[in-house]
Amino acid sequence: MNLTDKDLSRLLYKGKEEAFNAIYEKYWKKLYVYAFKIFEDQIVCEDIVQEVFVNLWERAKSNEIVKLESYLFRAVKFQAMNAIRNLKPTTDFEELFNHLPDNLGVDLLLEEKEMASNLKIIVNQLPAKCREVFILSREEQLSNKEIAGQLNISIRTVEAHLNKALKFIKNNMNGIFFCFSQFLTLLFR
Repeated sequence: MNLTDKDLSRLLYKGKEEAFNAIYEKYWKKLYVYAFKIFEDQIVCEDIVQEVFVNLWERAKSNEIVKLESYLFRAVKFQAMNAIRNLKPTTDFEELFNHLPDNLGVDLLLEEKEMASNLKIIVNQLPAKCREVFILSREEQLSNKEIAGQLNISIRTVEAHLNKALKFIKNNMNGIFFCFSQFLTLLFR
């Protein structure tokens, strides 16, 4: 099927499944790449794109789309922002280790302290405002709205700082995750 976006939109509005399939084939890779630039998590990005196409099909007969490509990219951006907004503070490593049995070997306890220390070093490498937002979110467990009010910045700016911090930490934690996986392997033998 070699149709324009306008034709595909019109056929989709009429409930034609082949139009939906053509739109999916034409845009899913581009939308995934766009989502990945925002979120950088394969599984989350796959879910985001899937959700966009599910919504597209569910609303097809009630929503005639004028500019298909723009609509799809805006929908991905909206879904990605929702995913970022819905991020819950993750369990702090120290809190995780507080729940472990006390009779762990000395080597494991030293490794845990080293891991927590490495994480703090990485967090301290963040730009000042980004680090402050991250600490307020993860250690103080303030909501994005509370952080925005406290720092006199917009909620979107808070979200951008958190996204930047999470990407930076993720990109710099390869060694920590390797140590952590070894730690868990030893713990749960």
